[in-house]
Amino acid sequence: MGIQKGLTMAVPPTPDQLVAILKHTTVTLVRRDGSDLSARQLAVFLTCYLIDAGHTVRGLAADLKVSKPAITRALDRLGELDLARRKTDPADRRSVLVQRTVKGAAFLRDLRAILSEASATARKGQTATQEPAKRAARA
Repeated sequence: MGIQKGLTMAVPPTPDQLVAILKHTTVTLVRRDGSDLSARQLAVFLTCYLIDAGHTVRGLAADLKVSKPAITRALDRLGELDLARRKTDPADRRSVLVQRTVKGAAFLRDLRAILSEASATARKGQTATQEPAKRAARA
């Protein structure tokens, strides 16, 4: 079978491009005003926001293969930043459900934009450190 005219196949990013995307995204997040998230906190956040399910501390610990206290600490921080909140499960009062927040949805939207920018930069063969220098040289 041939490829239809005008249809291009996406080329997956190389490992070096993926690392550049990760670096650009991480650097952008830590340079923002306010607090940033640890790798564990970000993993918990992304699991809650990208996988539609009734997330519990127990379930997150099992999914991420980390201890329940580690999930609890991550959720404490996400709660302080209003990126997620916990609520007792009315069906099982021993269980705690994790809920998304408006601020968390906004953070995910910002994260997607940062990743998109980083991906475009990586596709152009530039690193995150080269791009600001190029912008400054043009100014």
